Amino acid sequence: MRVDTHVHCFAGPEDARFPFHPQAPYEPAEPATPQHLLRCMDGAGVDRAIIVHPEPYQDDHRYLEHCLDVGQGRLKGTVLLFADDPQMAEKMTRLAQRGDIVAARIHAYAPERMPPDDIRLIRALWRQATQLGLAVQLHFEPRYAPRFEPLIREFRETPVIIDHLGRPFQGTPQEHQVVIDWAKYPHTTLKLSAIPAKTSYPHRDIAPVIRRLCDAYGPGRLIHGGGSGASATGASYRAAFERTAQYLAHFNPAEQAQALGGNAARLFHL
Repeated sequence: MRVDTHVHCFAGPEDARFPFHPQAPYEPAEPATPQHLLRCMDGAGVDRAIIVHPEPYQDDHRYLEHCLDVGQGRLKGTVLLFADDPQMAEKMTRLAQRGDIVAARIHAYAPERMPPDDIRLIRALWRQATQLGLAVQLHFEPRYAPRFEPLIREFRETPVIIDHLGRPFQGTPQEHQVVIDWAKYPHTTLKLSAIPAKTSYPHRDIAPVIRRLCDAYGPGRLIHGGGSGASATGASYRAAFERTAQYLAHFNPAEQAQALGGNAARLFHL
């Protein structure tokens, strides 16, 4: 089984049924629909995908629910809720009752996109996800990683998914070492996604960083994500998996297959 664990879908600005949120940090110019995603999946031999609810919709999940309905079982979702929203628990419960939600995502990315300072609020969100059987998905700059470690230690039964390699090039090596060290917690999983090319800023080779992460987490706690989008084709989507596989050449074929789908199938009960 091949599984993409990081897909964003957008209705596009012309679809009045699913408007972007007034506080959206960005607005995609082109739609990336679930119908297009499914065609790309068919063309690339991808069995399942996880739609990560994107920030332009904030906590309005209507388009995510539409996408999951279109997917007819092939797609599952990650929700975005805010810890300081008094209705957070009620909203998460309703969404989880669908049966196709797998995680709640927390952002700590840029000063204006931070969770509340009150750790009790983050703990309440984490506890709610735990009670509903969801994973917690973390997207952060490395400098913000230490604030999550007490909760990772506290909620040892809750799977923790670390997005985008822990964003290694958006912090110092010392800051990112915290993410590498999280491998000591057996309920953490590292997502091989947003892998930067050498031609993009900061023009550094990501391969040594990925190797250190792979050595730390091992083949059983890595998952692949990425390659879909408005301009994707079946061929380009397949190439995204092949690119990730190139960074896993030190693993045997069975171990590579785990990282490209097997681990995700087990983690998300696909």
